[in-house]
Parts: sequence; C-alpha cells; structure tokens
Amino acid sequence: MASFRYRAATAAGELRTGTLDASSREGVIERLRRQGLRPIDAVETSPAVSAAGAARGGGANRQALANAIGELAVLLTAGLALDRALAVCVQNIAQPGLKSAFAGLQARVKEGAPLSLAMAEQKGLFPPMASAMAEAGEANGKLGEALARLAESLDRAEALRQTVVSSLVYPAMLAVVATGVILLMLLFVVPQFEGLFSDARDKLPFPTRVLLATSDGLRSYGWFGALGLVVAVFALRQWLRSPGMRLALDRWVLTLPQIGPLVARAETAAFARTLGSLVDGGVPLPQALAIARRSVSNTHMAAAIERVAVGLKRGGGLTGPLAATGLFPPMAISFLRTGEETARLGLMLARLADVLDRNVRTAIQRLISLLTPAITVTMAAAVASIIASIMSAIIGFNDLALSP
Repeated sequence: MASFRYRAATAAGELRTGTLDASSREGVIERLRRQGLRPIDAVETSPAVSAAGAARGGGANRQALANAIGELAVLLTAGLALDRALAVCVQNIAQPGLKSAFAGLQARVKEGAPLSLAMAEQKGLFPPMASAMAEAGEANGKLGEALARLAESLDRAEALRQTVVSSLVYPAMLAVVATGVILLMLLFVVPQFEGLFSDARDKLPFPTRVLLATSDGLRSYGWFGALGLVVAVFALRQWLRSPGMRLALDRWVLTLPQIGPLVARAETAAFARTLGSLVDGGVPLPQALAIARRSVSNTHMAAAIERVAVGLKRGGGLTGPLAATGLFPPMAISFLRTGEETARLGLMLARLADVLDRNVRTAIQRLISLLTPAITVTMAAAVASIIASIMSAIIGFNDLALSP
C-alpha cells in the first residue's frame, strides 16, 4: 500500500487536492471517479519510499541527488518552466526512492507550492541548506543559479566524504585481516600444543602460560565476550544519544592531539562551504549562520556557532565572537575577517573551504600513511609473540622433561 497525492476537479470545475492510500495509481483514479470527481493526476509520494528511502541510500543516492539538482539547475537556466524541468529530472533519475521524491516535488509545484516549501516537506532527503537556498533563489528570481550552487556544494561534500572513506578502506581491511590471523592462531594453532605441554604446564615459561590461558579463555568464553562487546556497543550508542553525553564526548574529541585539530578543520570546512553558499545565494547572514550550524556534526562547535548566531541577531559581529570561542583554526578567523572587511564574505568562505578541504585530505593521508605500518607492525609483533612463546617452551622441553 502506497500513498498518492492527487488533483481532481468537481462537476462544477472546482479543484481539489489531497492524498489517498492505494495499491496503484489506477486504484486512486478509480476511487476518485466513484466519488464523483474527475481525476487530473495522481503521484506516489509515500514518505517511506521517497525521502527516507533515498536518505538511507548511502553515497550512491547522495551523489544522485547532487546530480539531479544540478540537472534541474541547468534546465531552469535554459528557460524551462519549473514543473517541466522537474518532469524531465524525474524521467532521468534511476533510483526508485529518489525518483518518487522528485515526483512528489513536481506534484507540489503543480499545486502551486514553491520549490523551497516542497523541499522542506521532504523530510530527511535534502540538507537544511537546500530549502533556504531555493527560497533565496525564488526571492531574487535566480533559482537556477541558486540550485547550481547547491549542487556544487553537495558534490564537494560527497567528494570529500568519498576521499575519507576510500582512504580508510585499506587500513580497515588490514586491521580485519590482522585480527583474523591472531584469532586463528589462538583458536586453532595454539591448542595443538596443549597436549604436548599438559604434563608440565606449571613449569612452562610465563609468556607460554599466558598464551595458553588466553587461548583457553577465548575458546571457553569467546561467545560471552562477543555478546558483551555487542551489549557494550549498544549501550554506548544509547549513551551517546543523551545530549549532555554527546556534548561532553565532542568536547573531549577536540582536545585530542592530532585528531582534535583534524576534526576542527573538517567541521570548519563544511561550515564555511555551507555558509558561503547561503550568503552568495542571498540568504540573510543571521539566518544563513543558523542554517549552516546544522552542517556541523560536532555538537560542541555547533553550540558555539548557535551562540554567535543569537548574538548576530542582536547586532553583534561574526568574526570576533567566533574567534572568542577558541574552536576554529586561526586561518578561518583570518579569512572571515578579510571577508567582512572587504564585503566579500561569500567568496572568502568558499576559498577557506577549499583550503581546509585540501588540508584535511593531506592530514588524513598522512595519518593513514602512519596507521598502515602501525597496524602491520602490531600484527607482526603479536604473531611473533605467539610463535616465540611456543618455541621457547619447545626448546626448553628437554629441560622440563628432565627436571624433578
């Protein structure tokens, strides 16, 4: 059963709109006819299929969303009417969830709703900045340009996300292989030597006794340990859902050496990119700052930006209060100050985001270049320790056999 948004006319020519649940579009049309209405159109707009489904689609759907918005911007710039441009986009979208979501946008636009409102109604599909930029484009008559900037921002955000994910694939695979090798040795290799050492276990070297005890414990209580790990992860997730705990964790992360500055630069880049796009799109700075705050995932930094936004609405400045928080890189403060002084804040924010993106990529690559050999050395040391513990016992086996 899906939900359909319909338009129909009464016998007197009066237009009616609404939603109906049915198994197909034909079923909706039949029900409207039985009610004495003349169906005009019926479009599936089930939230579970459109917005939520598209939002859960991962990187492929995020990229498809950016492509669809970019195509819509090109069509509008070429002079097509909004509803016709949306119809062309719907035809070209391959993902079912995203296709249904854009069909819902088209239906709302046909009903007379502005695109910004239709975007806001698609909960979970568009980022917070999308409806604001669309509204700014509608206000100044440059919707195509506003959507083009939105598509570019989404493209850059997805490119950075893919760079980070791709960089972490090899270390993650290496860590999994290393863990698998160590578990294989503890579960299957080490037990082969227990019978050999069973008569003189108390006289074995300390490392060998520790190794055998670890192997026994893992085989006897491994499932309980795995269950405990799952429970711990679940408890941690529930713990992090508490706003106070999440705020404390995010504040602590920013204090970590190497990691803290990297997180601050990455969050500042996302914030600057969003704020610059909104300012260039004509969104008033206080509103733009409040929206850009939602692009920051670190709650401690987001709370600081929110305080600055409140102060800005009361007549305060931007650069000074942000610098006073002590959370943003000095480079960011310098760019912001230059943008305010030259009245080119949007341009300086975009350049700041570019610079920080490059810095984040370089820092991540440097960190991963250190992480990969560290995992390799750790795995080699663990395997070598296991082998050395067994070999030391075997080499001293004759002494153990001769000892009283």
